[in-house]
Amino acid sequence: MLDSITLDPPTPATACVIWMHGLGADGNDFVPLVPELDLPRNHGVRFVFPNAPTMPVTINNGYVMRAWYDIVGAELDKRADESGVRRSQSQINELIADQRSKGIAANKILLAGFSQGGVIAMQTTLRYPEKLAGVLALSTYLACADTMGSEGTLANKSTPIFYAHGTVDPVIPMRLAQQSRAVLATHGYTVEAHDYGMPHSLCAEEVDDIAEFLKRVLAVA
Repeated sequence: MLDSITLDPPTPATACVIWMHGLGADGNDFVPLVPELDLPRNHGVRFVFPNAPTMPVTINNGYVMRAWYDIVGAELDKRADESGVRRSQSQINELIADQRSKGIAANKILLAGFSQGGVIAMQTTLRYPEKLAGVLALSTYLACADTMGSEGTLANKSTPIFYAHGTVDPVIPMRLAQQSRAVLATHGYTVEAHDYGMPHSLCAEEVDDIAEFLKRVLAVA
């Protein structure tokens, strides 16, 4: 199972957020964000921040770094290494199973991810056989889009999708986010779209919106 950083809540955990980092980062990347979410004191939400495996990344001249899959070219909508995406999907499924073995119901588990991590969050959520609480797709895009029709599960057809993107993102252009949202809509998913005047990053307004989304879908009062 993937090595992870776990932040347990002050009270017994009743929900869990599994949050995947972007290319070249690690599980520590979003740990500082948790206090900024300003969740209630007794929120009961466990946060799990897994570390992606290390691998050579083709587009970065084969440099070895943490990555959820290889990137073989600059055309983002065609560059995802599908076998790597599916391997990471399987690894996140293992983390979900681990949380369920600890007493967290599937519908109280939310997947979140930034950039590459967002690809894996969506890939896993939309194909998971039981309903999950939701997905945070941050500055990302949809991989394996051509299999959504056959692989997307009915259980997660109505699962809340928070899809945030920067309008001046130079890494994953806004057009790709729009294309991904259109594919999701075509397959009957309802996307909660949030656009911000930012590059490939997060902003304060987005953090506030993420906090509101988490409180709502995890029923954290």
